[in-house]
Amino acid sequence: MKRIYLDHNATTPIDPLVAEVMMQEFAKGPQNPSSVHFFGQEAKKTLLTSRQTIARFLKVKPQEILFTSGGTESMNLLIRGSLPPKGAHLITTDLDHPCVYENMQTLEQAGYHVSFLSPGKAGAPSPKQVVAAIRQDTKLIILSAVNSETGVKLDIDSIAKIAQEANIPLILDGVALLGKEPFAIPHGVTGMGFSAHKFHGPRGIGFCFLRSGSPLSPLFLGGNQESHLRAGTENLPGIVGLATAISLLEKEGKAYSAHMHHLRDLFEKTLKKSIPNLQINGTGPRVANTSNLCFPGVDGESLLIHLDMKGIAASHATACSAGALEVSRVLLNMGLPKEEASCSLRFSFSRMNTEEEVLQATKIISEAVESYTRLPQ
Repeated sequence: MKRIYLDHNATTPIDPLVAEVMMQEFAKGPQNPSSVHFFGQEAKKTLLTSRQTIARFLKVKPQEILFTSGGTESMNLLIRGSLPPKGAHLITTDLDHPCVYENMQTLEQAGYHVSFLSPGKAGAPSPKQVVAAIRQDTKLIILSAVNSETGVKLDIDSIAKIAQEANIPLILDGVALLGKEPFAIPHGVTGMGFSAHKFHGPRGIGFCFLRSGSPLSPLFLGGNQESHLRAGTENLPGIVGLATAISLLEKEGKAYSAHMHHLRDLFEKTLKKSIPNLQINGTGPRVANTSNLCFPGVDGESLLIHLDMKGIAASHATACSAGALEVSRVLLNMGLPKEEASCSLRFSFSRMNTEEEVLQATKIISEAVESYTRLPQ
């Protein structure tokens, strides 16, 4: 049985070139960029080159790139490191990834005033909602550039302009955006977090964009790495793998995005022919690769397990909270009834998927849904 992987928002297969470059880096021997000897200085050059590659791609300064262990650490560093004094007002939403949402819940308990915007079925807060939430004591806005469950995009440009005009730092979770479609970081964005394994890079490595001049307190102490903001010897093979994955996006990113968009649209169009009551969750504009679908009358958990047995990998929620297969908090907070949320699955594509895989997957899904809807209720 050939397995078809449609869960790329959880993680992506590492690109063979990325793996090859990383193995070459591992073979170089001892590498600590902080060491003053030959090996250390060679490692330092590699670190600098990788940082420059990422900065060039994002059109930012090399010193605005900070390496971390991934998206969760990046967002924790940006949020916790940018906090104003207790009692200040913070803005976020009730749809964000757990690394943001749980942080904001904890901060609210610790004495911060937190506004959890509820965008509803649109799936992302509108600029008007953000403007309406701003108060005189608002000191920080934390939002997701793309919702990882629905793929709905934030109007980054408009909200960045709002934050800039109000002189409020804006931090964005960019994990579900990078690798899906081209974008630019507007001047009103203070920081963004990213993770390599979401765009065919290695797991365990990520980075932050932090605009020059923005204050940030480190989470980790014990070293001067990353401009004194992230202590610990750098994961050089991981960083090189990350930079290689970025280089591939730099060369072919537009083509990758167009391919994913085509596959996603083909997937949804084909399924709608055989499942007329199929619903797409999230009415706002979406990134190219994500399809969160409600199959009315079909238990999502049962369908997920059935599809896995047939060779189709999908998901019921974000991978960081999906172990218990609970009904998606995001879908519930978007206003979906529990019955609809429990009938929903996420399918997410990458440049490595093919039309043949998509058509085979739709055939298996359609047959599964038909068999479940025929069962006595």
